[in-house]
Amino acid sequence: MRRDWFGLGFALVIAIVILGASARAQVGFDRAGGDYASFPMRLGDPAQCAARCERDARCRAWAFSYPATEGANAVCWLKSKVMPRFEAACCASGVRGTGVIEPKSGATEFGVDRNGGDYRHFEVPADSSGKSCEAACEADDACRAWTYVRPGYVGPSAVCYLKNRITRPARKPCCISGVVR
Repeated sequence: MRRDWFGLGFALVIAIVILGASARAQVGFDRAGGDYASFPMRLGDPAQCAARCERDARCRAWAFSYPATEGANAVCWLKSKVMPRFEAACCASGVRGTGVIEPKSGATEFGVDRNGGDYRHFEVPADSSGKSCEAACEADDACRAWTYVRPGYVGPSAVCYLKNRITRPARKPCCISGVVR
């Protein structure tokens, strides 16, 4: 009897871990449908959208869209049901209770700006990983660090800043950064 309870408990823990992993909030994903409210977010931080969902008893999930153009606001959608997520570079989304989970990708710093040390900047295609900016830095011997700024924060396009010195990281949802050398 005791062994049966142990096996049932173990199976329950595994199911919670598997379901929880698929329901986590993630940058680079959207959830279409189920909206009951939307509003602009001037600071453009997905964590504020997640917090707003936490404070609203009706909210089951949320989706956040980064600003599409310079001067535009980000938008937060609160959802009355949990919709399936799908990849979308424009967005972050999640289920109530999960907060915002930035991807962990080695030395890549999601939600981080390394202000200063810029010697070159240029527009790049929108990318939820910042890989094109990282690759440009790795290909340039003068580059020590980089910052990718999502579209809508400094202009209508994404911008890559190459840096000749390593500066202090600062948490900013607009950006993805990394140190190369």
